[in-house]
Amino acid sequence: MSRIDRRHFLEHAAALGALSGAGSQFWNGLRAAESTLKKDKKSLIILWMGGGPSHMDLWDLKPGSSTGGEFKPINTTAPGVQISEVLPGLAKEFKDLAIVRSLVTNEGSHERGTTLMNTGRPPNPVVTYPAAGAVVSSLITPKELPLPGFIGVGGTAQRVGPGFLGMINAPFTVQNAGQPPENIRNPGGLGSTTSETEDRVRRRQRLFYAVEDQFAEGTFPHLKKPEDREASGSAAQAHSSIYKKAFDLTVSPLRTVFEVAKESRSVIDAYGGTQNQFGMGCLLARKLVEQGVSCVEVDLGGWDNHANIFTTIKNGNGPRLDKGFSALVGDLKERGLWKNTVVMWMGEFGRTPRINQNTGRDHWARCWSVVMGGGGIKGGQVYGATSADGMDIKDNGCSIGDLFATVYKGLGLDPATQIRDNIGRPMPIAEGKILKGLV
Repeated sequence: MSRIDRRHFLEHAAALGALSGAGSQFWNGLRAAESTLKKDKKSLIILWMGGGPSHMDLWDLKPGSSTGGEFKPINTTAPGVQISEVLPGLAKEFKDLAIVRSLVTNEGSHERGTTLMNTGRPPNPVVTYPAAGAVVSSLITPKELPLPGFIGVGGTAQRVGPGFLGMINAPFTVQNAGQPPENIRNPGGLGSTTSETEDRVRRRQRLFYAVEDQFAEGTFPHLKKPEDREASGSAAQAHSSIYKKAFDLTVSPLRTVFEVAKESRSVIDAYGGTQNQFGMGCLLARKLVEQGVSCVEVDLGGWDNHANIFTTIKNGNGPRLDKGFSALVGDLKERGLWKNTVVMWMGEFGRTPRINQNTGRDHWARCWSVVMGGGGIKGGQVYGATSADGMDIKDNGCSIGDLFATVYKGLGLDPATQIRDNIGRPMPIAEGKILKGLV
């Protein structure tokens, strides 16, 4: 058991061990950049469309062409910007949103596309890059916040994870929006009264820290080598930080933030009702950023539409997306959160301009669309364009590095801000140029 315990600690120590050797100038600059962001409670909400959503039927319609499909474009509140008729709610909010129609990723695999779009970098067999949520969490989450800095609603965020930034920045997963997370409540049978139960929980916490402190101090007998004791200490500090947040959350009033059902009926209905799990995830995202959570990722799967794409979107994900996304934008604006919250809509790739023999569209990463808004992002516009048939970039191509640089800048983070990988090498949080006119 001692070997397993030690390995468990050492698995999550690499990032902290590397970071411990960073120079004071690096850390001082980073802390100075973070202070304003933490003070203003900056947040990122990622709306993740698992399966690869059809930009051709949502954001970049081609009416009158053989690739256009069945949906008609409608006007939005942004002059000259049209989107699909299946998104009437979002059309009303589009003066505050922007479409990038010229993203080029060239990664048509679900797994690799998921990694690329969540990290901003292609998959690497040597380096496990952190998800954007982990990067944001590591840079701006206040240490005193009882809630996790990165929360995934639906599970996709967990698939990518914190990479070399370590488990302290891993996404806390909420599988079902509207339901409290598992194990957030104290187990039954600990006491006959609330105070007795909390007292027993705190005693268990003190016992846990007594064991944890021995690892941190390197005093366990099996830790013979100095390097083992040092690694164990660094890992124990990370492990202890994670568990402290967990303990704090179980006794904090903020634990009720996950109980979406306590919202008013009018608010729940605006997000599409309790039957719209994506809408409830968007409502939970608003509640979480309101309490200072740095990044929330909400998942809406079911976009891998190789067949019957028009019926599937019209009767399924189209209305779910429209209700949840538009209500989120309106709610954030109404509550004064829009200026400090960046929202990014994306999937792993788009869908082919050509419609296949099964009335579906296949994978397409050559040119496709993402949507963003909030924070420093200038809404009411379109960046880039595709050709008349949607097969090629016509104007202003955008790389994945450009996209991430723009989103980070909109959040108030300099894309050149450095983080360090598992062996201590510095790298910018995004490698690309900020898209002109969007921030």
